[in-house]
Amino acid sequence: MNAHLQPTGSAYFIQKETAAVENHTLSVLVSNEPGVLARVIGLFSGRGYNIESLTVSETEHEAHLSRITIVTRGTPIVLEQIKAQLERIVPVHRVLDLTVRAREFGQERPIEREVALIKVAGSGEDRAETLRLADAFQAKVVDATVEHFIFEITGKSSKIDQFVAIIKPLGLIEICRTGIAAMNRGPQGM
Repeated sequence: MNAHLQPTGSAYFIQKETAAVENHTLSVLVSNEPGVLARVIGLFSGRGYNIESLTVSETEHEAHLSRITIVTRGTPIVLEQIKAQLERIVPVHRVLDLTVRAREFGQERPIEREVALIKVAGSGEDRAETLRLADAFQAKVVDATVEHFIFEITGKSSKIDQFVAIIKPLGLIEICRTGIAAMNRGPQGM
C-alpha cells in the first residue's frame, strides 16, 4: 500500500485531502414535481455531504420549474463531485455554483439574503432596549404584546447571527430562519 493512500470505511482507498474546506452556494434548477427535493437531499445524505442551508420554491410557474438553493461545505474536489452528481439526477435542468461564478466576475460572494422571525420577551426595562437594538438592525416588529415581540429581519446570515447574539440576553424565546436565497450580480441569468 502506498503511504499517500489512506484506508477509509469504503472498499476503495482515497488520496488524503489537502485542499481547504469552503462554503459554496449552489443553485439547482429542477422540474417542479413530487420527489425531486427528496432525491436531491438523498444524494447529499447518501454520500455524507452536509447541507448548511436549503431553500426551494417554484420560480417559473408556466414551465413548472423550481429553484433549490443549497449552501454546503467541502473541498474543491468534493464540490465538483456534488455538482456532477446533481447534474445526473433526471429532473435537474441546471446546476450552478454561485460562489465560483461570483469569483469569475471578480466578486467575493454572490448576493445572499436570509429572513428570520425572532421572538423576544419584551417586558420591564428591557423592552425599550429590545426596540432600540431592533431599530439599529432594521428589524421590523411584526407582532407585539405586553409580554413579547416578534421581529422580522432580513439580510446576510452574519447580520442575523449578530442580532441574535445581541438580543439573547434580553430574553430570546424562539427563532425561525428561512435559509439563504442567493443570486449573482450582473445581467446574466442562471
